Amino acid sequence: MSIGTTIRYRLRLHGIQLRWQSEITAWEPPFRFVDTQVRGPYRQWIHEHTFELRNGGTLMKDCVQYAVSGGALVRKLFVAPDLKRIFDYRRARLESLFGSAK
Repeated sequence: MSIGTTIRYRLRLHGIQLRWQSEITAWEPPFRFVDTQVRGPYRQWIHEHTFELRNGGTLMKDCVQYAVSGGALVRKLFVAPDLKRIFDYRRARLESLFGSAK
């Protein structure tokens, strides 16, 4: 990966097939990278991934800035629960592959 790398996804959300395209807009290994939505379901999506050495392992953090059409009601009813489910899944998957930082 490097700045300018394009990633294309297909995903199903609430039964709807979506196409999503992101571009890597910051690339600073081994500390962080940022992907920004070029095409997809959000009006804005900027996702910063950071990595920090901690207790002999690596602490991963995510910071997502997003905007959606439909305002606060859409965020509360759909987006917030979807993002929680997605990041919970990723956390569980990473813990199953690499172990927990407990």
